[in-house]
Amino acid sequence: MTDHMVPDYPIEETLPIETVEQFKALFDETRMQIADLLTERAATTTEIAETLSRPKGTIGHHLQVMEEAGLVHVVRTKKVRAIEAKYYGRTARTFLLTSKVDEADVEVSPDYFLTSAAGEYAKAAIDNDEGLPMVSTIRYARIPEDRAQEWVLRLGELLQEFVGQERSGNTTYGLLVGFYPTDR
Repeated sequence: MTDHMVPDYPIEETLPIETVEQFKALFDETRMQIADLLTERAATTTEIAETLSRPKGTIGHHLQVMEEAGLVHVVRTKKVRAIEAKYYGRTARTFLLTSKVDEADVEVSPDYFLTSAAGEYAKAAIDNDEGLPMVSTIRYARIPEDRAQEWVLRLGELLQEFVGQERSGNTTYGLLVGFYPTDR
C-alpha cells in the first residue's frame, strides 16, 4: 500500500460525522489507521491487514463496523482465483467532526488530533537530518465573528487544496490547522 496517488475511486469531499454510531466507528485507533490508508487508494481486507500487520479477521470486523456507519464502502470488486475481492474506499476525503462527540461516549479527548500531530512534529524535528521543510507557529488576533467565519472557510479551502495535491515524492507531509476562540 505504498502507492501515492489521487484516490483511484470517486470520493465525496466531506462527510459530516453526526451520529453516535459514526463517532464510535471512527474513534478507534485501528479504524482511524484504516481510514487514513484508504485516503489515497482503495484496498482489500488482505492489503490493509498486511500493511497494518493485523489479522484479516480483525480488519474485516473493523471494515464492517465502518461500512455500517457509512464511513467506507465497496468501490469495486475483482475476481481473484474464484474469489471475489472487495476493494474498500472512504465515503469522503474529509470527515467533519460535529459537536455530537460528547454524546458518543467514546474515549477521545478534544485535543486528539493536536496531541497526535504534536508528537509527529516533535519526532520530525528531531529526526529531520535531511532538512526537509517544516514550520509551526501560533498567532492571536482579536477579530469579529463574521471575519472569524471567513478565516474558517479560507482555512478549509487551503486544506482541500493540500489534500488534492497530486501524489508524488518520497515524503508524506502533514498539515494541521486549528482555529479557536481563546480566553486571552
